[in-house]
Amino acid sequence: MSNIVLKSETLNHVLDNKIISYRDVLQIYQEASIDPSELFLTAQNLRKKFKQNTVTFSKKAFFNIINMCKDTCSYCTYKSESGEEKLSMMSKLEIKQMLNLAKKYRCVEALFVTGERPEQKYQQAKDWLKTNGFKSTPEYLVHASEMALEAGLFPHTNAGNLYKDELRELQKTNVSMGLMLENISERLSQKGMPHYLATSKRPKARLEVLENSGKLRIPMTTGILVGIGETPNEIIESIFAIKKLQRQYGNIQEVILQNFQPKSDTPMRTFPSAEEKYFKIIVSLTRILMPDMNIQVPPNLSPQSYQNFLSVGINDWGGISPITPDYVNPEFSWPEIKKVDENSKKAGFKLKCRFPIYPEFFSFVSKELRGKMSFIENEEGLVKEEYWR
Repeated sequence: MSNIVLKSETLNHVLDNKIISYRDVLQIYQEASIDPSELFLTAQNLRKKFKQNTVTFSKKAFFNIINMCKDTCSYCTYKSESGEEKLSMMSKLEIKQMLNLAKKYRCVEALFVTGERPEQKYQQAKDWLKTNGFKSTPEYLVHASEMALEAGLFPHTNAGNLYKDELRELQKTNVSMGLMLENISERLSQKGMPHYLATSKRPKARLEVLENSGKLRIPMTTGILVGIGETPNEIIESIFAIKKLQRQYGNIQEVILQNFQPKSDTPMRTFPSAEEKYFKIIVSLTRILMPDMNIQVPPNLSPQSYQNFLSVGINDWGGISPITPDYVNPEFSWPEIKKVDENSKKAGFKLKCRFPIYPEFFSFVSKELRGKMSFIENEEGLVKEEYWR
């Protein structure tokens, strides 16, 4: 009985804006594993306090620029080898054609995704870059971002561990950028674990990029992959690591919580997907640790139940594309925006379209970028409803 009282008191401290410790959160997790209802209610109240009854999304086109990658994660189906049917190496013409299509469908975000420095491993990637007039993938991304802005879309780049000077260059055209922390645990990089053959996923390497983005004042989306073999302690430590970054630099604009789903062509194909109760507890813990944070759960990875996460603390669906698949999770189609709107409404929320950058981070970007946004921006700093519907 005393443990229940302790949890209740701790959750009340959260509602009263008091700081809670790692030990407190671990205690809350242990109790929530038995009965999560009080934790879920607290997360729901905090979300309502800081985000009201709005749930946002970004209407995007996914540009699969190049899916070769120097690293290998044992759960990843995105990576392609030379000669595979799924290999993508977009030319400047293909990027332009996709931008035109995205504009036609009134997309707002151009999401640029690549593998980790493919030119360091593949001669084919080097040749592709040379053919397009570039020496490196980040150089090409700068050009693609300029193309997107010219076409009236707003770039958001996720290209792995970029160097500080590369981040600085992309900052000129990208209203925000992304890098998943995934997990702070070094154990997950040991032999037999998911990140063993992926040096870019070492926590120290990821944290360095996120810290550099903070020093440069780049609005950054990061997040955690839930259910890849981590312990509760490791995932709680990962949430604390993101919170520490936000407290130090103030540039973390959003936390994605992505539930693991096994892929048939990967070593982890028989590994079970993240259990929903566990996933919801992690979502709720993230909300109580970062009460005013924008927290996203991808709706396509929980196709039968995504609307239920609105009751455990989230306030965003992330990017949803009307024209391109989710190349990272190709077996999970994006839900129709109209259907997401209906399900959000049934749950008591109003769906609104945002830019790849949240309004509270507008001061981080240049006047030039803000000027380009103003043409489709409403009084809330979101996208005019008549534009995206």
